[in-house]
Amino acid sequence: MKIKEIVMITVIAASQAACAPKLPDTPKCDVKDTYFGVEVADPYRWLEDDNSEQTAAWVEAQNKYTNHYLRGIPYRNALLKRLQDLTNFERIGAPSRHRNGKWYFYRNDGLQNQSVLYEQDSPGAEARVLLDPNSLSDDGTVALKGVYFSRDSRYLAYSISRSGSDWQEFYVMNVQDGTLLEDHIEWAKFSGAAWHGDGFYYSAYDAPSGDGAGAYSAKNEGHKIYYHKLGTPQSEDKLFYNNPDCPLRFYTLSTNEEETMAFLTESGADNGNNLYVKDLRKDSGFVPMTSDMKNECYAIETEGNLIYIFTNKDAPKYRLVVANLSNPGSGNWKTVIPESENVLAGVDFIADKLLLTYSKDAATDACLCTKAGKFLRKVEFPGVGTAGFSCRKGEDWCYYAYTSFTTPGTIYSYDINSGESEVYTKPAIGFDTSLFESRQLFFASKDGTRIPMSITYRKGMQPDGTNPVLLYGYGGFNISLPPSFSSSRIPFIENGGIYAQVNLRGGGEYGEEWHMAGTRMNKQNVFDDFIAAARYLIAEGYTCPEKLAIMGGSNGGLLVGACMTQEPELFAVAIPEVGVMDMLRYHKFTIGWNWAPDYGTSEESEEMFRYLYSYSPLHNIREGVAYPATLITTADHDDRVVPAHSFKFAATLQACNAGNKPALIRIDTKAGHGGGKPLSKVLEETADIYAFIFKNLGMEFKRSGE
Repeated sequence: MKIKEIVMITVIAASQAACAPKLPDTPKCDVKDTYFGVEVADPYRWLEDDNSEQTAAWVEAQNKYTNHYLRGIPYRNALLKRLQDLTNFERIGAPSRHRNGKWYFYRNDGLQNQSVLYEQDSPGAEARVLLDPNSLSDDGTVALKGVYFSRDSRYLAYSISRSGSDWQEFYVMNVQDGTLLEDHIEWAKFSGAAWHGDGFYYSAYDAPSGDGAGAYSAKNEGHKIYYHKLGTPQSEDKLFYNNPDCPLRFYTLSTNEEETMAFLTESGADNGNNLYVKDLRKDSGFVPMTSDMKNECYAIETEGNLIYIFTNKDAPKYRLVVANLSNPGSGNWKTVIPESENVLAGVDFIADKLLLTYSKDAATDACLCTKAGKFLRKVEFPGVGTAGFSCRKGEDWCYYAYTSFTTPGTIYSYDINSGESEVYTKPAIGFDTSLFESRQLFFASKDGTRIPMSITYRKGMQPDGTNPVLLYGYGGFNISLPPSFSSSRIPFIENGGIYAQVNLRGGGEYGEEWHMAGTRMNKQNVFDDFIAAARYLIAEGYTCPEKLAIMGGSNGGLLVGACMTQEPELFAVAIPEVGVMDMLRYHKFTIGWNWAPDYGTSEESEEMFRYLYSYSPLHNIREGVAYPATLITTADHDDRVVPAHSFKFAATLQACNAGNKPALIRIDTKAGHGGGKPLSKVLEETADIYAFIFKNLGMEFKRSGE
């Protein structure tokens, strides 16, 4: 490089440094709450008002500061280009057949913001676009939430969300010619469309009052079920069910395929749900099938008056039972598939058989059996991974999607009679997956509990104690983390990194007992498991604290926040995404009250308050402590975990952090909790996150083959 060029670069760098924004100084307010005699300060309470000019100015200043840092990482744009190249391959979902004889599937040509719904006359035949959500907005921020065909497949009710919000709008399409009817429904939430006759049922809340300022943060109360008749305005929809005595519950309705039965599900007050059934052939009310919400109970199929129910009632690892419409109470249920050693994850009715899916150490295991429960054969998969089936009762065809840490989603057709699988469609990816490998490890947590963890890395990796590691976890709400492929991890692994995914207590990997072991007064077990995973990776020579990054989203964001405040010296980088950070006030926003069965609340008892206070990430940031390099992510339309959680956590961390590592917050616009986010936004955010990780783990970014 010539001296003149060096001087010019130095001048430009100096100019940029002079113009660099300063870390915003977040004002404090004198707000305190008292819990059971304990005074708790909340100096950044004003950031809970996501509609104020002051909050908007703070968001703008924080984003300016964060963007300057991220754009200053020299390989950030090259990393984005690599992610785009890795993602740019066709992805096709499993086809399903409907009563009109047509087949439907989703397809993404590679970099489309949203996947497109196609129609075809038979699998492999020429496909026609039925619904393209990319045409609903210029920037891809309108996402398709769900599609619901009428019984004769003449009409399609579909729901959309805007800018990542949980709020839904319903529209109706004439499937035969693709025209849109005038029907339009607003302010639905956590709802499907259950067809019956010439209309459908849906669940909604009352429209926000006034100017709608609280639409994305106010507590959601009074979930109602309505019936919408085609061709009529929403104002004429009939209120079908409402329970004003229990406003903090969810109510959803489903109908069976024959439209002879309706099932009402009530949830939100415990770890399970109540289930009610109504005979639609008679003028009668709903009959309760369960009497509490301690267990999960879902009607998955009907045959005549028989109702097949998937449940963990009296079976922590789930079972399949059958009830009769004439006497459907749980005391009369008969077991078809009993609880077994592994968790029963799903049941599909196919031909005259049952296809059972199990979770075995977080991966999928499956078998065929008779309707009486007699074992027939095991379903053989390509490896240890995750499979999801597409079946129809009475049909002899079956497709399944298979993925693993090293296998992009591939669709297989499955021969029920021979038990053979055949590739139906395989993505034509632009990279060699044979260069990577994955294996499962088990380690002991703090209390000796055996915890599974999978690591994925480039073949030939030598654990020398200095490998960069990205440790990911969730640990809550009975949700499992099975093996899955993500092209976003490839640049990290290509450049010597190890991706580690740990299956923590609180999840659903080993049934309800595993779930409960990570809830309420047992929540610390989840953090102990995650910290033990980090210590295991260090002890076994995979990494060291200076090369260890942790990441998790939502409840996983809480996980990262709790662990980085409990063991700040153990991690070099922390990425808490859309996390629940204020454990004393989480239940006061949108549907946060629904998380109380897992977390407990600060108001229910002094014991529960003190336990939450002991680990709440926001309340355990300490002055004078050097924290890991932290990039907090959230979004302006996140009405699941409101951005105030991340706002207050970022402000507190920035004020208290005694170290020289960055404490940044990235606040996305026209985006929500993550579902339905356009691919372009996903890739931009991913590039920022990994550029931050690379820089703060001291990694060099090189494209594959360089």
